[in-house]
Amino acid sequence: MTGPQLPGGWTAALAAVAVTVAAAVRGVWSPCGLSMISAINPFSEHSRGHRYWLTAAWFIVGSVVGGLVFGAVGAVGAQALSLLPATVVGGRMITALAAAGCVVTLFSDSPGIRFRLPNLPRQVNERWLADYRRWVYAAGFGAQIGAGFATYVMTAAVYLTPVLGALSRSPGFALLLGILFGAVRGAAVLLSSGAKDPSDLRRLHRRLERFERSSLRLAMLAVAAAGLVFGAVAAGVFGSAAVAVILIGVIGIRGAVVSRVAGRVPRRQRPGPEGRPPGTEPGTHAPPDHRNQLLPRARQLERVGAGAGGAGAGQVRRRGPGRRRHAGAAPAAGAGR
Repeated sequence: MTGPQLPGGWTAALAAVAVTVAAAVRGVWSPCGLSMISAINPFSEHSRGHRYWLTAAWFIVGSVVGGLVFGAVGAVGAQALSLLPATVVGGRMITALAAAGCVVTLFSDSPGIRFRLPNLPRQVNERWLADYRRWVYAAGFGAQIGAGFATYVMTAAVYLTPVLGALSRSPGFALLLGILFGAVRGAAVLLSSGAKDPSDLRRLHRRLERFERSSLRLAMLAVAAAGLVFGAVAAGVFGSAAVAVILIGVIGIRGAVVSRVAGRVPRRQRPGPEGRPPGTEPGTHAPPDHRNQLLPRARQLERVGAGAGGAGAGQVRRRGPGRRRHAGAAPAAGAGR
């Protein structure tokens, strides 16, 4: 397995690794990421008659396998580029393309810019919790989470990761980026390891909600730093300066949009008369709370998983290598023939 062949050596390689890790960490706040934290935790797994750590291990293994598939996308591109002569695709061109990819990623993630890469709004199927054995739903969920494009894409850095793997012209390095992405996504399930009851899980979700915006800033910061590195490698000080100018423009647009939105929707409203929240005086309706649009889905899945687990303790019979059904369910037509 050859190392990355990006100009700039391991400095450019570390920039690609930083982008990969930031993209994976940002995925924790996807609907699927929050759902997995709600569905796989110590008390819900205990209610299903399972050991949490073994379920989490199956999930991480599946996520790493999914990351391997994710990395294979970049490995195919890396193999194709490695076959081209250096006179066609030179080192400076490669790093210039990497810097351009970072700029496109920042444009996609910045509010106020209408350009957006697809976010692929797909959820995992929570029915697997009741229909399949532990190793099937845990490894299956992990594989979908680790595959990158199989569920919600929370940052355009997910698209940038296989691109950087391909530009490295090293299939092995591209696969390593994918495995790293899958491992970090899978390890997020361990965040719920301290949730011994529903109140612990709710507190965990509230803490995660507070850091949701910071996670996007972290991803954008990693992409911006990588863009500066690639720009410097491609064209020295001039390339780094060009990327910096673009970044300042993106930050300026973002700041203007945030200021405009903050001016119309204050972050914290003062209490109304007699200590009532604004909009709840007699004859009025309380303003809607849009602060959280992801947790209801995760909490619903928490109830579904706990309910299915409670019903599944001692009341299910295995059928086939992975499926299971409740004891009172009628057999399918022709079963046993």
